[in-house]
Amino acid sequence: MRLVIWLVLIFVAAAVAALTLGSNLGLVSFYRGGWRLDMSLNLFLLLLVGSCFALVTAIQAVEALTTLPKRAREWRLAQRERSAQLALREALVELFGARFSRAQKAAQKALNIQSATPELAADQSFMALAHLLAAASAHRLQDRRHRDEQLNRALDLSRRTGGARAQEDGARLLAAEWALDDRDAARALSLLGELAPGVARRTQALRLRLQASRLARQPLDALRTARLLAKHQAFSKVAAQGLLRSLAFEALDGTRDVDQLRAAWLQLDPADRRDPLVAARAAQCAGQLGAPDDGRGWLRPFFDDLGELQSDDRAAIATALVPVLAGCGPDWLQRLESAQSRFPRERALAYALGHALAERQLWGKARLMLEAVADDSSMPSAARRRSWLALAALAEQEGDEARRARCFESAARLP
Repeated sequence: MRLVIWLVLIFVAAAVAALTLGSNLGLVSFYRGGWRLDMSLNLFLLLLVGSCFALVTAIQAVEALTTLPKRAREWRLAQRERSAQLALREALVELFGARFSRAQKAAQKALNIQSATPELAADQSFMALAHLLAAASAHRLQDRRHRDEQLNRALDLSRRTGGARAQEDGARLLAAEWALDDRDAARALSLLGELAPGVARRTQALRLRLQASRLARQPLDALRTARLLAKHQAFSKVAAQGLLRSLAFEALDGTRDVDQLRAAWLQLDPADRRDPLVAARAAQCAGQLGAPDDGRGWLRPFFDDLGELQSDDRAAIATALVPVLAGCGPDWLQRLESAQSRFPRERALAYALGHALAERQLWGKARLMLEAVADDSSMPSAARRRSWLALAALAEQEGDEARRARCFESAARLP
């Protein structure tokens, strides 16, 4: 196609020249001293165009000769830059291919090429990336000393390079991940704390913070981070609920006295305190630490709205109420009797009511409830054992040693 266009242009130029120059009878005269030179106008125009073309060609040839060293230097620089880029790409490929020794050598080769060329050494972003690749390879090879050296160099280059904040943030995130691999939670949290606020809210940064908080045994911080991840939809709904519950359990179980338990309960998110299973665990911890009033207070809102809960949730809060029934008032009897009448088939409510009756020394009704629970194989072993022990205590008060022995024997046989 290009050849056809050139041929058309040549034909057009020939036609125009034939029309304009074919009948041109003009002369051009040159005078110097006593000499005179005449030539046709057509020849003069041809010589003029040829002279201009020759002059331009000569100027270009001289310029090419004078700039030859500069172009040779630029060519060598381009070759070195191309070699460095190839080495960096090779390091990436080898790292992704799990050939970490080769990746480390390729990254070092790229660094050597850049360092040996002053013009390329100014590209500090390239150098920082190469150092990061070398550090990642060293981490996979368990060479922590070399990894830390390369990481520090990458961070230093990123700080000195304007507009390289993304590289510095990436280096810190990688360093935090490596610290978690080393089980160094303090270093991971320190690196994550140095991130900019916007970077610290990214999903990857929050995931790392969650892992570091759990590793450092800081369940409340881990719980707050997990809630942020749940808002960012980093987990499925079911997984998020299970994770939040487990972290709340861990925070409550880690308390050593009543004051710590109360502080942990207040630091929980309102959504966590509205979770029946979390409240049940808090009540169980309160019972173990000798604070039954607190436990009952945390469970009371759920008994007021018992119909809105699932059967498993009702069973959990009913079971958790039993350890904190010490000193309960008659209002709890009314509340439990109402719940039992609404859900007569749920044995956990009968279990709680039986122990509440025993706490209020209403032995006749308590015995019926506790015997029904103790003989029910669908109930958890801990609840059945506790019921047998309550029946044994009741038999001891009544002076029936044979029944007391049978109750202890039944409790001992439970797995």
